[in-house]
Amino acid sequence: MKLFRFETEQVIPASLEEVWDFFSSPVNLKTITPPYMRFDILTPVPEKMEPGIIIAYTVSPLFNIPLRWVTEITHVEPLRFFVDEQRFGPYKFWHHRHTFTPIEGGVHMTDLVYYALPVPIIDGLINSLMVRRRIEEIFEFRRKKVIELFGEAPSREKPLVSAVW
Repeated sequence: MKLFRFETEQVIPASLEEVWDFFSSPVNLKTITPPYMRFDILTPVPEKMEPGIIIAYTVSPLFNIPLRWVTEITHVEPLRFFVDEQRFGPYKFWHHRHTFTPIEGGVHMTDLVYYALPVPIIDGLINSLMVRRRIEEIFEFRRKKVIELFGEAPSREKPLVSAVW
């Protein structure tokens, strides 16, 4: 199994409490997901992330084909980070850590995703032709939506950082 890695960072000019309040609410996932993905939560969710929450939703990441995706919030440390992991869905493996670090003038948010595809022989090709680009597109949409919601930080923001293993 080939494991791929995707990382992105963004500085948000807001308080840690405001940023955490927004990102730790499962209902806000739809706000930061591109509309073409047709993201819909299917299960009741609490107001805030907590370990053990199972979230089922439909999403159309490629070719407008709706897929059912089930994630579990496995770790939460309030005001610091939370982790979601796919239990059922389009990936063979999905581990996404959202980290929030207070800095002067705002919050440094980091997303670190490790993922594997269900087609082992050609996974590198599929990743480079479609999947990786779609993940970058989704996170770029989110970056722009976060700027729309919280404002833009001064240009000390680091560029997208990513690597493939």
